[in-house]
Amino acid sequence: MGQGRARRPSRGLTEKQNRFLRLIAQGVSNAEACRTVGINRRTGTRWRFGRTILNTVGEAVQYPPVCNPTPKPRHPRYLSLAERMTIADLRREKCTVREIANEIGRSPSTVSRELRRNADPSGRYLPRNADRIAAQRLPRPRKRRLLADAELHAVVMELLGKRWSPEQVAHQLRERFPDEPERYLCAESIYQAIYDPEVPIARPAKRRRRRRRRRVQGLERRGRLTAMTMIADRPPEVTDRVEIGHWEGDCITGAGNRSAIGTLVERRTRYLILVHVPTGRPTADAMREGITTALGVLPAWLRRTLTWDQGKELALHQQITEQTGTRVFFCDAHSPWQRGSNENMNGLLRDYFPKGTDLRHVTPEELKQVAEEVNTRPRKSLDRAQPADLIADAITSATA
Repeated sequence: MGQGRARRPSRGLTEKQNRFLRLIAQGVSNAEACRTVGINRRTGTRWRFGRTILNTVGEAVQYPPVCNPTPKPRHPRYLSLAERMTIADLRREKCTVREIANEIGRSPSTVSRELRRNADPSGRYLPRNADRIAAQRLPRPRKRRLLADAELHAVVMELLGKRWSPEQVAHQLRERFPDEPERYLCAESIYQAIYDPEVPIARPAKRRRRRRRRRVQGLERRGRLTAMTMIADRPPEVTDRVEIGHWEGDCITGAGNRSAIGTLVERRTRYLILVHVPTGRPTADAMREGITTALGVLPAWLRRTLTWDQGKELALHQQITEQTGTRVFFCDAHSPWQRGSNENMNGLLRDYFPKGTDLRHVTPEELKQVAEEVNTRPRKSLDRAQPADLIADAITSATA
């Protein structure tokens, strides 16, 4: 071996350096760490602080220090190492827990819990050791319960497939598994799972909202409805939702306003009836026939009133009243909030019938299936009850 060649740190020391670094980070002394790894104490000192030494021919060789990696910053709600050092100093001065808390700006319960949980077995509080124990106790990433529990995953998939919201799913899990709290999920957990690409779960289709076109508020030039009874004349029990059998109605239209579906929502139970329009366009004759057929199968006490906007499709409202006994009331112009239950339902139905869909191809059987799915969905406004159950209970009570 040539005399003039400088010796360099051996490449095989990387693993030993890592072991040595871990021991030092755990609070082990330099001498003990060197004995454990199997190196000379001066070598360990060189690794820790970096030293320049001379080789056999007098040339300087630089040994860089072994630096601790930059730790991940902790949330401010956790105690820092500086705060723990202050706690240790004040504790040695016989300060009370409340005095220590006032000094570091923390709650006394935080200081008390810190001294109780992070002291060593002999009762001594060492700040660096306490900081290491607290870091090891921090929560680690774990597997989502939807990935670990196949049955829970299947139930959540089933309910999301019915277009239930995560909040509705979270409450339903408590009914499906009443004695298994480990299977309860909050709505936020389900939201996070939906948008986690690693979780095989149904994801909602993204719908792009169209910009509303500005419409000129002017005089309506087309034919007007006649003999309208306005919403101001509606009985007070309708507004208070204390009586069943009062409905709100409207149409959702398809592409180019060339097709439509009628929607009827019972105000108290939020029960939905979808009206098929075979002619495509919601003409007055088609809507009269559809509404009369839909309401005609209900008992008289379940079809008391109907509130509609001032759409021309209900021009034959007097014939609807004659054939079904249902009194028809009209909202004020440009006031959709006066039939808010129906407007909310129309928004939910857009998940099934997005704007731009040709509704002429939707069959009555498909409308029945959609209505059944919506009516069996628990509603927060009904204390998590289902509209179908409320209607069934009302019919059963009236029959009895």
